Amino acid sequence: MIERPSDKEQEYFIRLEVERLKKLRDEHQRKIAEQEREKLKELHYMRCPKCGHELTTTSFEGVEIDPCVDCGGVWLDSGELAKLLEGSKQDSALSAIGRFRKLWFG
Repeated sequence: MIERPSDKEQEYFIRLEVERLKKLRDEHQRKIAEQEREKLKELHYMRCPKCGHELTTTSFEGVEIDPCVDCGGVWLDSGELAKLLEGSKQDSALSAIGRFRKLWFG
């Protein structure tokens, strides 16, 4: 005669299966989120946040800046503004911004 598994055994294996399925679902969702981030990066990388046109890269006082050739916006990566201001400690911060403005806007 074949013995049936006890209710506790069945409950244990059901719980294991639920945990396994939850891990699979979480892994799948993580992969989808990663793919979505990559797609967004491809769509927006080096694009102007204001008008969507392509950004160029140029050097200003030794710092790489990203101007937009369409709308004239200038975009800085993390820490670049601090580098620009730090590089002109003998001048005031407003003077450094004024030099930047003159260079870019004439």
